[in-house]
Amino acid sequence: MEETVSISAQKVESGSVRVSTRTEMIDHLVPVDLTSVEVQVDRVPVDRKVDAAPEIVTEGDVTIIPVVEERIVVTRELYLREEIHVRRIAQTQHVDVKATTRRQTAHIDRVPADSTSEKDDQDDL
Repeated sequence: MEETVSISAQKVESGSVRVSTRTEMIDHLVPVDLTSVEVQVDRVPVDRKVDAAPEIVTEGDVTIIPVVEERIVVTRELYLREEIHVRRIAQTQHVDVKATTRRQTAHIDRVPADSTSEKDDQDDL
């Protein structure tokens, strides 16, 4: 005759955990750089004779648009009457923009085994 030992495991509920979340609204001031472009137009008188109409030229941030006219003098001659200089001026402005973010926090309540028989409308883990 011989004795043997047998060991087994059995699941026993010892309690439960209830987890709930709460969402908070947090306001932030977010720095944003806004850029605007202003156009400055200058009319530059030239009044110079030319053989053909000049092309539109861009020099750096200035675009030069030639304006010509025909003048009747015994023969026709082309004069560069004026140039229109269009300059782009970029401006950067620092502003604070209000933005709202959300954050959740978790609250954990441990429920002992003897009170698990009382169920409510919330799901328990």
